[in-house]
Amino acid sequence: MLALVKKPHIEMSIHGEHTEELIDWIRKKFEVSILTTEKEDSIAIEETNFWLEMQSNRIGNLLAGARLKAELTQAQLAQKLDVRQNMISDYERGKRRLSPAMGEKIAKILNIASDRLIK
Repeated sequence: MLALVKKPHIEMSIHGEHTEELIDWIRKKFEVSILTTEKEDSIAIEETNFWLEMQSNRIGNLLAGARLKAELTQAQLAQKLDVRQNMISDYERGKRRLSPAMGEKIAKILNIASDRLIK
């Protein structure tokens, strides 16, 4: 079964027993659309627009996720790096390229492997 939660935007593929029960539980909180119940109709995630969009700004998305996991705002991370908040925003939106040196600094602050942020 391929399901779509509209807000927040989540696409999921669910297989196995009790899939309907799980969907009913999710429907209690979110609007859900079932895209297909046939496995043959499903496509690889790499072929979806969602995947292509996420890959187009992979570094920025990883940075934003790691920052949120560390429970830091853009302003707090910027302060720790001694840069302006809009610089962090530009990195996360893919508007500014992350240098290897800045990637190392950010990785250290966020406690993640630096190779995750450096192309």
